[in-house]
Amino acid sequence: MNYQEFLDSKTQLTGNFGFDPLYMPEIAFDFQRHITKWALKKGRAALFVDTGLGKTLMQLTLAENIIRKTNGNVLILTPLAVAFQFMQEAEKIGVHDIEHCKDGKFNKKIVVSNYERLDKFNSKDFECVILDESSILKNFDGKFKTAITDFMKKTKYRFLSTATPAPNDYIELGTSSEALGHLGHMDMLGMYFGNNENNIRPQEIAVKWYLKPHAHDAFFKFVNSWAMSVKKPSDIGYSDEKYILPELIKNYHKVKNEENLIRNGQMLMFNEIAKTMTEVRQEQKNTITKRCEKAVELAKNKTSVYWTNFNRESELLNELDKDAVEIKGSMSIDKKEEILLNFSKGEIKRIITKPKMTSFGLNWQHCNHTVYFPTWSYEQYYQAIRRFWRFGQKKPVTVDLVFSDGQERVMKTLELKTENAYQLQEKLNKNLHGFIDNKKNKVTKKITLPNFIKG
Repeated sequence: MNYQEFLDSKTQLTGNFGFDPLYMPEIAFDFQRHITKWALKKGRAALFVDTGLGKTLMQLTLAENIIRKTNGNVLILTPLAVAFQFMQEAEKIGVHDIEHCKDGKFNKKIVVSNYERLDKFNSKDFECVILDESSILKNFDGKFKTAITDFMKKTKYRFLSTATPAPNDYIELGTSSEALGHLGHMDMLGMYFGNNENNIRPQEIAVKWYLKPHAHDAFFKFVNSWAMSVKKPSDIGYSDEKYILPELIKNYHKVKNEENLIRNGQMLMFNEIAKTMTEVRQEQKNTITKRCEKAVELAKNKTSVYWTNFNRESELLNELDKDAVEIKGSMSIDKKEEILLNFSKGEIKRIITKPKMTSFGLNWQHCNHTVYFPTWSYEQYYQAIRRFWRFGQKKPVTVDLVFSDGQERVMKTLELKTENAYQLQEKLNKNLHGFIDNKKNKVTKKITLPNFIKG
């Protein structure tokens, strides 16, 4: 490596690794063609595209172009039970060299599998890796996230796709940057962010780091070099005519907790709003029966999904609603996929599940009702609701939120996080459209070495 190559390797704007498209499905909309062409040219890119805008079509188009260009293989990793949606979409757009692989053995060029099955594959077998709903990585432990990043580092072409790139803060974009081979997470923080306590303890990043005011433009220029954020086609200059979200109806159902909170080992004389995480969990456990009974009442005679947090909630709902099917964490991946597929086909009326298991990537437009037991997590709430409330849904979507009277702080926090997330997403949409000039100024002046080096 010469000195100029060394300098180039240190630049933030990493340029293009890809090529112009060799294939584009006829049914692709104009904005989908725009996004796909941009990503393919980049070669290593993140598509922060909202639910219902056709991320599956775009990812399959990218994969088809890679195999036509390189004759190599492409691995697409998806959340649980989403692989079959890729197979259906592939058939619709005419992508045939594809298979759903569960054991690491494959014969087709495009291989679709679940994140949980990554250990069955060898990165040397693939020219490209595509992560569907990449924000799900936050649900895995650090060891598994590292394994995915390491796997991707060994492939030439890399793509991420998700509707929620940074639901809490810009710093979460560092994970995407690192996976794509751009700035590492901590390198990005050191370059563009300040630290309130002059430390770099990773466990405190969410609270201690902030975007430096003078680094705002430079930061978005950097992210713009590898990411595009689109909530609706008009964000990048196209018509929204076919992309109007249906009405979202949110109903709030508060049940009374008859048992007073226990604080410092003493039962309170008068009940109060839960303040700590421990008290919130106590509230949830004390009201399981009432909340589950209310949930079953609300979902009666409807096609619906119950979103729970505790095993006991799930078990009780299964006892109370004989038409509902419970998805348990202890089930095999194949069994979970079977239940989710049958629900998508309309063969199951209602399912009982948890957001951390099945809230990512699934398309449930056949269903327009859900019952949700709220927690502090905005992303779980957003992802769960967007399984139904998405472009292409023909009916208004009703969300019944069931909580105890002591969980008011949880509800207010969730509403605040929702508002903050919308504002954050607006900033991303405003700044990340992939429009950036990657031209580099060539140094023409001859480098003169100082005398002490010459000698």
